[in-house]
Amino acid sequence: GSKHPINRTIEQIQDLFVSMGYDVIDGPELETDEFCFERLNLPKGHPARDMQDTFYINPELLLRSQTSPVQVRTMLASNGKPIKIICPGKVYRRDADDATHSHQFMQCEGLVLGTNITMADLKGALLEMAKMMFGEDRKIRLRPSFFPFTEPSVEVDVSCAKCGGVGCSMCKNTGWI
Repeated sequence: GSKHPINRTIEQIQDLFVSMGYDVIDGPELETDEFCFERLNLPKGHPARDMQDTFYINPELLLRSQTSPVQVRTMLASNGKPIKIICPGKVYRRDADDATHSHQFMQCEGLVLGTNITMADLKGALLEMAKMMFGEDRKIRLRPSFFPFTEPSVEVDVSCAKCGGVGCSMCKNTGWI
């Protein structure tokens, strides 16, 4: 008789981002190709689609492979007003060739659109999330990375909770997870 750990974690993330002024937006899990790919500038034949291993119901209807369609719908409804949202929810990918991945998992994306928004705002929000989830003394670093569907793109590392960033077997002696 208690909440599932995933539900508790989602609620903690939502509470944190709401405290920073974000809205929590949900959207359909059964999505159209238009909103899941086309409106994200991923036309048919785009290489990023190959990475998704999408569950298609028919050529135009699918189980969403990311929560990005929620962002698209929010932008269309915003009429150019500033946006500050997170979109937590279930997403689906076949991943049949990789036993370490589940066909269904939780994802939480964020979107901030407005004036005077910088990568420093992103880093600050991610740092607050890392501290909430992994401990107040956690640090983060952003590393430039290539993703075929976003630019600029970064990967986020969190300082190791076991060694405090010094290096140990858990973080493979890098100090970062």
